[in-house]
Amino acid sequence: MSLNHDITTLTDIELLVDTFYAKVQKDELIGSIFNDKIGDNWPEHLEKMYRFWQTILLNEHTYSGSPFPPHKQLPVEKAHFDRWIDIFTETADLLFAGPIVEEAKFRAKNMATMFHHKIDYFRNAAKHNTNH
Repeated sequence: MSLNHDITTLTDIELLVDTFYAKVQKDELIGSIFNDKIGDNWPEHLEKMYRFWQTILLNEHTYSGSPFPPHKQLPVEKAHFDRWIDIFTETADLLFAGPIVEEAKFRAKNMATMFHHKIDYFRNAAKHNTNH
């Protein structure tokens, strides 16, 4: 039985996001992809992620924008998304327990699946267009 509480505040989201991305930055498979793309803009990226998850999980509408476009050109494959999900799930389970954290893991998995399929779609469309 976990003694952890559920995600209920912005402080909880900040802890989840900060802990998750600290692990991502050091990860052998996906760390360099994030670090190369984000560079010195980690504070801005983390702030955007706080607002994104606050909007989704706490229904406090602080995020606006479209999350997919910045990911469209990333050099990623299914293995990268699988690793991202593994780290997210492991971090969420380490820090929290309850229905909102379960929703976070569900949403993260769905997002990773959708992003992977959309990236594949755009790559295939680009290949198709260059072959004609």
